[in-house]
Amino acid sequence: MVMKRVGILYHPMNEAACRLAEKLERVLVARKLSVWRCSAWEGERARAQIKGTDLMLSVGGDGTILRTAQAVVPEPIPITGINLGKLGFMTELSVAEAEAKLSALLAGEGWIDERSLLEAELSPAEEGNEPPAMFYALNDVVVARGAVARLISLEVSIDGELFTTYKADGVIVATATGSTAYALAAGGPILHPHSQESLLLPILPHLSLAYPMVLPSTSIVKLLLSTMHTATLSIDGHINRPVSDGATITVKHSSHTIRFLRVHPAVSFYSSLEQRLKGKQ
Repeated sequence: MVMKRVGILYHPMNEAACRLAEKLERVLVARKLSVWRCSAWEGERARAQIKGTDLMLSVGGDGTILRTAQAVVPEPIPITGINLGKLGFMTELSVAEAEAKLSALLAGEGWIDERSLLEAELSPAEEGNEPPAMFYALNDVVVARGAVARLISLEVSIDGELFTTYKADGVIVATATGSTAYALAAGGPILHPHSQESLLLPILPHLSLAYPMVLPSTSIVKLLLSTMHTATLSIDGHINRPVSDGATITVKHSSHTIRFLRVHPAVSFYSSLEQRLKGKQ
């Protein structure tokens, strides 16, 4: 597929990312392509320009990739990340490679790296006052305590059966992609990024089941919140919603995916894992 319309999302607080995004826009316009450029922090503005876009360039780090994914989903538009961050688990190109690899990207060369998404539905405690809200997560869905440093209680059901009640700082439901993010810091295992399974694990549980769980892609996880204070629902770390006592968050594997366009040859995830965790490409 030859690319005709390209979107560029960049990290607005990173001067190098801003400059590179502007430069890439000039290069693409000179090639007679239709181009739009937007801060990755302006999600609504980005989503308004998605229609008809053939390729998204994400200029920043993994956080910018997550915001780009939110702008794209549920459209199957491929994303190529240019790394100006630290870890770069999801990015593809270095700054030095960005312009040199443009021709290959625009020609649709390379291969598609497809990643699973989670769908999370937030239902408020009192039905009728507010409709359920739907979210997509490439990394994780987190329900955690808010500003008050008090444990929350989360009753967890899996596939309609009660599993346990966590008294903890929160609970993480993560994709395989997200297994190297917050879930890893919370003591979870690392999954191969192409795994369909998801992770369920508590954050600092107190006298509660402390073990992380690996769940099949068919699992539906329901979290019932009990708290005296406002808690937080966090999607991929940058969509944050206050949630109150009695709210229910239902998380399941999505039928949609995120597609990364890669131009480098595929390398073993296992052989490169240690270097990536140390922030080395």
